[in-house]
Amino acid sequence: MRRDSILFVTEGKNYLDESIRDNLTENGFKVVQCLPDKEALEKATMRSAEAMFLFVEDKLLNAANKLEAIKDIVLQEDLPLFLLGQKEDVQKAQTYLPPHTVQESFVRPIDIKEVAIRVRMTVDRFSGEERRNILVVDDSGAYLRSVREWLGDRYQVTLANSGTMAIKSMTLKKPDLILLDYEMPVVDGKQVLEMIRWEPEFSEIPVIFLTGKNDKQSIMDVMGLKPSGYLLKTMEPIEIIRAVDDFFAKHRF
Repeated sequence: MRRDSILFVTEGKNYLDESIRDNLTENGFKVVQCLPDKEALEKATMRSAEAMFLFVEDKLLNAANKLEAIKDIVLQEDLPLFLLGQKEDVQKAQTYLPPHTVQESFVRPIDIKEVAIRVRMTVDRFSGEERRNILVVDDSGAYLRSVREWLGDRYQVTLANSGTMAIKSMTLKKPDLILLDYEMPVVDGKQVLEMIRWEPEFSEIPVIFLTGKNDKQSIMDVMGLKPSGYLLKTMEPIEIIRAVDDFFAKHRF
């Protein structure tokens, strides 16, 4: 899977750090965490980072040499920069760092999933590469990760483990295709499709069902909802990749 490298610059390790790293990883980044000092930053940027994500705290703001090192690396490597912290801390950092490098600032409290998606969108724009965006909806975390691995080198893959999460993700970035699990508990694929079709903004987004059942009645039930197609979860990864490639080849929109 293609992985863009992003520098995650922070003074320490805590739950918020871990959550941000996990969500950036889910959105196609290889996260390289480093301390905000010159040696660590220079070593980290040797890995060809595409962006820097800076966790702004008092300790950092009170260390002019660290801010200077960050500014030098951002300018030298021409990295898009993302800031996260309390409102006052972010504002202080913005007065010191080159304005044109700061792509977006996130003020706590934050929605970590939204932050990761917005960073992904901005890095894609910055690199000039706008890949097709596929939203995969499934209650199985293991299956979601597998699909991301299969498709991630060709497409931008966003993951959602419920219908509610899917709708929220779509409001942040409208997908070009939705791969939707038909047999989810609580709110199943049929209900999620109805939710999607109910929203005028999303009603025309193509949906392909994912199903583990291949008997005639199950397939008839699935296709009766008039999706753009269906894929069996038992298919080999290469078959799923080929099916998605074929879909976009036939639907150039």
